[in-house]
Amino acid sequence: MRLATSCVLAGALASGTAGAYPIYGSEDRGIRRLEEARLAQAGEVSGRQKVAGALLTLEQVDLRLLDRRDLELPRPDPDLTRRLVDLLGAEADRYGLALLDLSDPATPRYAEHDGDVARNPGSVGKIAVALSLFQALADAWPGDTDARMRVLRDTMVTADEFIIHDSHTVRFWDGASRTLTRRPLQVGDRGSLLEFVDWMLSASSNAAGAMVMREALLLAHLGRDYPPVPGRAGAFFVDTPRGELADLMQRTSIGALTRNGLDPERFRQGSFFTSTGKRKVPGTSSVGTPRELMRFLLRMEQGRLVDEWSSRELKRLLYMTERRIRYASSPALHDAAVYFKSGSLYACEPEPGFQCRKYHGNKINLMNSIAIVEAPAGERRLFYLVTLTSNVLRKNSAVDHQTLATRIHRLLEKAHGVSQ
Repeated sequence: MRLATSCVLAGALASGTAGAYPIYGSEDRGIRRLEEARLAQAGEVSGRQKVAGALLTLEQVDLRLLDRRDLELPRPDPDLTRRLVDLLGAEADRYGLALLDLSDPATPRYAEHDGDVARNPGSVGKIAVALSLFQALADAWPGDTDARMRVLRDTMVTADEFIIHDSHTVRFWDGASRTLTRRPLQVGDRGSLLEFVDWMLSASSNAAGAMVMREALLLAHLGRDYPPVPGRAGAFFVDTPRGELADLMQRTSIGALTRNGLDPERFRQGSFFTSTGKRKVPGTSSVGTPRELMRFLLRMEQGRLVDEWSSRELKRLLYMTERRIRYASSPALHDAAVYFKSGSLYACEPEPGFQCRKYHGNKINLMNSIAIVEAPAGERRLFYLVTLTSNVLRKNSAVDHQTLATRIHRLLEKAHGVSQ
């Protein structure tokens, strides 16, 4: 039953490629890598094919709770919470998990395990950076979303020393030669402000995240005088006293969270993602709890992050990731629309018989995932939000989150009588 549904869905979406997302983005948003994604999906260039759930049209990538703005997180459902904890197994104390099941809109169910336990959010903190940028845009152009999009699309940003150091690769597409290059950002690389936001979220580039944080600070400082004239940005971070930069960071980053009803003591990105950024602009620690991350997702779905336009654009950015990894890579989600971000942080120390490997840390092994799942894509018989943090040592945390995604999805399929 599920296989047939997936095939029908894939065929229906493929037949309407003119308006399909992310194809729309390559034409109107100016994100160049999306043109390569469109050509690869059409078979015109070699490249990864997207799963059925990643092919929604632009109109289908929308907010689902605009009529439920008064909804807050319900009290945890004991039965659903018990079932979730059972999925975590013997090391449940190493996880934090929140689940909001909205499949039956009239009776939302919420489950939570260690929902207020704070861990470093890793790259999940980049959603807070995106929020601070959208808040600064709205402050400068409160009633003009067209102007905000023009700033995102038309402002050209040049990577500078703020990007040092980062090993994440991003995609550079040369439309003239139809060649795709994957490499880390380098000083001097240019892209639109929106491309840097995309690189930050879709490829989780720390370098791009640092540049977006830099631009958010400049935008908050300059308002409608943004973007700065050439040379002014670098001079601003050299000439401004460190105390004033710290205050600007606090107002821009932490302020965006509090103004949007979130608790920065439970979720914040307190500093830059790069060593140079941290050296130039003083910050603070970064934290995230499953419950506050869930409140972020809920408020986004309700159009309550900055405003409806900003919330929708944030959700679209979370949809058009380069590829599905970790939690979102679960085969059970192939026909689902998944809006996600993940982040990891692991470290090893000497231990007899232990070999340090990626995502297998024996000192710390943090993995964080947030996801909105609509399944099947376009139908939404299941609609739920998940936030998951973990610190399970010596275990492949990426595979662990993928496995948990499958188990949670199967649990909800069974609860709602959805056939596999």
